[in-house]
Amino acid sequence: MEPKKTKYDTNPLDPEAARKTEEVWGQGDNSPAATSEIWGATQSVKQPATESPRANVYSEAPTRRYDTPPLDGPYPSVFVPPTYAPPPEVYQPPPAPYQAPVAMRPTRRHVEGLGLPERWALILPYAPGYIGIVASIIELLLTPRREVRVRAHAAQGLALWGSIIAIQLLFQAITAITGSGVGGSIFWLAYNIFLIISMIRVWQGETHRIAPLAEPAEWLNKRLEPRR
Repeated sequence: MEPKKTKYDTNPLDPEAARKTEEVWGQGDNSPAATSEIWGATQSVKQPATESPRANVYSEAPTRRYDTPPLDGPYPSVFVPPTYAPPPEVYQPPPAPYQAPVAMRPTRRHVEGLGLPERWALILPYAPGYIGIVASIIELLLTPRREVRVRAHAAQGLALWGSIIAIQLLFQAITAITGSGVGGSIFWLAYNIFLIISMIRVWQGETHRIAPLAEPAEWLNKRLEPRR
């Protein structure tokens, strides 16, 4: 017994399939024609007044960024080379500030860079006979800044000797003009007595600070760097 078929059941191999389909859609032999053929030449559609939108293909883009170069120009590279901060320099502790000589009895410990006991290193800058000026320069060049007391006395002694030499030159000029060397002799005796008193005060650990020479001594201490 064959199964019951409906009008929508079609078989592609059935020769009546085309006719049945036309009957279902109402396009059989008796149905009116759906379309009709039109004869004649085609006509062009009227163009718009301006063709600028069609000429620029990018003008029809949905969005456009104004902080970038135009699309028809070269596109910048998306790779931005990183910038690195310069490597930090090797930390160096700041130089010790200049400290005026303070009251403290010198010890027998050996001063770094000199190899002399501290008590001798402190009094040598005030030695008479130009020994003090040589000792002051050597101590400032060899003693590290950690030796604050030694460098302070060396700088003060060098400033003192600079003042002594300047005044000596002045008296020599006066002697050359007047022919009298009394003033120079008195000054020689005075500064030698002052140097001896300075050595005794420093040896005993008393405060020995020459106020008028404070600024020149600080300047010399900063300028004369210890040799490494």
